Amino acid sequence: MAGKQKGMDLDIISKVWAIGVPTARCESQSAAKKPNMELVKRSEADVLRVIFEKYASKEVGCEKFMTYSDLIHRYLQLLDPTNYDPYTYNVLASCVDTSRDGLISFSEFQGFEALLCAPDAMYALAFQIFDRNGNGYITCDEFEDLIKHTTLHASIPFNFESEFIKLHFGRDKSRKVTYQEFTQLIHDFHEEHAWQAFRMRDKNSNGYISAKDFEEILLSLKSYLLTPFVRDNIITLVVGEGHHRQISYAYYTAFISLLNNLELVKRIYTAATRRDLTKALPKDELMYQAQEFSQITPLEIDILYQLVNLQTQQRASGEVINPNVITYADIDSLSPMRGRETPFKIQMQIAEQKLRLEQGHTERTFLLQIAESAYRFTLGSLAGATGATAVYPIDLVKTRLQNQRSTSFVGEMMYKNSFDCFKKVIRHEGVRGLYRGLAPQLVGVAPEKAIKLTMNDLMRDKLMQKDGTLPFWAEMVAGGTAGASQVVFTNPLEIVKIRLQVAGEIVGKTRVSAISVMKDLGFFGLYKGAKACFLRDIPFSAIYFPTYAHVKKIFADENGYNNPGTLLLSATIAGMPAAFFPTPADVIKTRLQVAARSGQTTYNGLIDCARKIYAEEGFGAFWKGGPARVFRSSPQFGVTLLTYELLQRAFYVDFGGSRPEGSEAKSVHLEDVLSRNPDHIGGYRMALATFDGIESKFGLMLPKFKPATAQ
Repeated sequence: MAGKQKGMDLDIISKVWAIGVPTARCESQSAAKKPNMELVKRSEADVLRVIFEKYASKEVGCEKFMTYSDLIHRYLQLLDPTNYDPYTYNVLASCVDTSRDGLISFSEFQGFEALLCAPDAMYALAFQIFDRNGNGYITCDEFEDLIKHTTLHASIPFNFESEFIKLHFGRDKSRKVTYQEFTQLIHDFHEEHAWQAFRMRDKNSNGYISAKDFEEILLSLKSYLLTPFVRDNIITLVVGEGHHRQISYAYYTAFISLLNNLELVKRIYTAATRRDLTKALPKDELMYQAQEFSQITPLEIDILYQLVNLQTQQRASGEVINPNVITYADIDSLSPMRGRETPFKIQMQIAEQKLRLEQGHTERTFLLQIAESAYRFTLGSLAGATGATAVYPIDLVKTRLQNQRSTSFVGEMMYKNSFDCFKKVIRHEGVRGLYRGLAPQLVGVAPEKAIKLTMNDLMRDKLMQKDGTLPFWAEMVAGGTAGASQVVFTNPLEIVKIRLQVAGEIVGKTRVSAISVMKDLGFFGLYKGAKACFLRDIPFSAIYFPTYAHVKKIFADENGYNNPGTLLLSATIAGMPAAFFPTPADVIKTRLQVAARSGQTTYNGLIDCARKIYAEEGFGAFWKGGPARVFRSSPQFGVTLLTYELLQRAFYVDFGGSRPEGSEAKSVHLEDVLSRNPDHIGGYRMALATFDGIESKFGLMLPKFKPATAQ
């Protein structure tokens, strides 16, 4: 019986929400006119059912149901299960339970997901919260009951005997309000509440209230419109403007209207400055442009400039400022929507990238993906060449130290340490000696770094989970794959570079060139030491790229943006452990690739080399050149990654893939309200944002309304 009743209630859901439950996706009304525009895709029914059954703890007959606790506490996590208001708990749960029988069926669970996808999700959700009977209408008793439980009414009681209520619900309050009428009712209600609050505080009925009353009303009824600066400076502003602690009704309504319309003011500003967001705009020009918009009055513009001037004075600390000009940043800093992401705003931000990830596939063509890889390869080549040139002298010193044998031959120890090696190279070979082998290095570093950077980006894209996250193991696999792929192409160039770097140690020997080294080694000889190369480069990249990604997040600003300084610092720090720990493999690779001179030990493979080094020189020999590797690889990759990311920013091409994280500012609040719970799929990813939105937009602040995680 319960299952049949739930099925019947789908008709009510579809009438109220105007969204067909069986459809595979939900689209806005504007999307009907523009079929290519898609905001939030709904989850597939079979996938959603798996999630539902995971949380449904009640079984009636052969059908499973969610309890209110299953939905609110375990799945959505809207309230703290150890400390919540029972009224709020029932209100939030019953807006999903349309039959109001205390159980939530899969069809209701699916229908609510459809609501969260709707373009008017906040209004629809607010309507469902007020519609306690689930009949598709709101009575005056339902409206009054819920409003009386809000924190707004507790601060400043609303008069339900007012003409406003009678106009909406009839003189006898028997009229029922439809969904469309409700959207206007909830909008006008807050203006009516503010008007009633003013009349209540206007004891002498002369059209004035005190500055303190003005502050209390704003903090109680309009707190969701106040930035921290405005909230802390209400009294300072009005007293400083000569109001003598008395606020007129005109000033009162203008102040509230300005806060409501700051997004419109931004548009007026951009129209007046022709989209120049840095231009200082005089008051006269803004006021002239505002004549095109009846919502903005000269008094509101005066208040705007007063707020901006007060804020600028507090920041300027004694500097001379012009009180008659403002910039876009000044207006934005006062906007209550700054840092606040509404469901619609989130939908538009994630429509391209996040939704493709949510569906587990991309819609890009194969050619477009090839073009993206070629683009990344080109930028990686330029970045690699820049990084290699910057630190090549350190690399040469590292190679010569690693090739130095600690044996009993007289005169074998040429260098005491890295600094001694550096001095002797300059003394005997000149500054140009520090760049021996640079040419083949630059030829080799282009594919080496390009392949490594491109493969890492490619693997990160492929291993990205449906919710847009990348597990740590996937980051390591992506990095390790990048390190392995480069060896196939770069080992030959690496061995030529090393032979050239140590050639300067032998006095009087015939000049060694890259061509002569290649002829001497042959094709298979060019891959000598490849196993050690794999042993070095796979751990290096598996350590480096995940470390870089996480360190970069730590140094990002509050908007998630990394400037060039934090990019360089992050890449340099990440290179330290990545360069140091694979040093033994690098030592073995160097010994295998360098041509042994007369009297020196020869090696037959990786294991034989490791065994002989340990027997002849001890465990410490495996860490020769370790500091030099850190000093070379760390800054080299710092410069390389900095160049790579800056090139992607400067020459950005949208291939439909993902941009480097930290390359553009984003709201941290977005990540807070856009659910990252892998069980929140389809519209449920918008649940927290939608519940948050009806509070910030409509002021429906119920006790213990905020999610437990936010608290």
